[in-house]
Amino acid sequence: MNIDLKGKNALVCGSTKGIGFAIAQKFALSGANVTLFARNGDILEKLVSDLYTGEGQKHDFIVADFTKPEQVKAALEEKLNAHHYYHILVNNSGGPSPGTIIGAREEEFLTAFNAHLLSSHYLVQGVVNGMKQSAYGRIINIISTSVKIPLKGLGVSNTIRAAVAGWSKTLATELAPLGITVNNILPGATATDRLNQIIEGKAAKQNESIEQVSEEMLKEIPMHRFAQPDEIAYAACFLASEYAAYITGINIPVDGGRTGCL
Repeated sequence: MNIDLKGKNALVCGSTKGIGFAIAQKFALSGANVTLFARNGDILEKLVSDLYTGEGQKHDFIVADFTKPEQVKAALEEKLNAHHYYHILVNNSGGPSPGTIIGAREEEFLTAFNAHLLSSHYLVQGVVNGMKQSAYGRIINIISTSVKIPLKGLGVSNTIRAAVAGWSKTLATELAPLGITVNNILPGATATDRLNQIIEGKAAKQNESIEQVSEEMLKEIPMHRFAQPDEIAYAACFLASEYAAYITGINIPVDGGRTGCL
């Protein structure tokens, strides 16, 4: 099976590092024209020049802060007004800070809601007409395995991620008649800055070493290792391809078997 995204325009959010940038790289290697979307323009300007262009692709970037949905909406509209459209959208944003749900503050919920749900919603509203007109649409949401089983110590994240999953499933049903698919990838513990943050927080709270906390987490994973960002990106490439045309409204855990349910 050869994943060929030549001629496709892909918008990849949260793409300055980790899973987002890994997806952008794999899309480019598969022939897509990639638009990176994140809040740090200096980093984006450097990274966009590192993407593969062997198929004659043209890559670019958009700058906006996902905690400010109106800014995200305006930045995308400016791009679309330049007669640009997208076949593929990857919604991805860094997760809320770890912490208990009982101790969560109101602003933590609102910030997470804006970054993960409202910004994603605006992006879908912006790209869906182009997908419809081009007769090709793939919306991929990078969420978390917590939509199946809440994760300890990630109270706000568990809450907001579940909301995004419900939004996504509803959207999949509404867009299916247009041939536009909407699917979720649920990464498990993945070797990114986000995982480091979680491990460091647990180590400090439990008065343990980073090595001890890492080993405890690895014991919960049947494969006994953390995922690499590329492994999440491979799943995204498949969902973005022609081969996934009849797959919509599903969650795909990429977690080494950690999630304790089907």
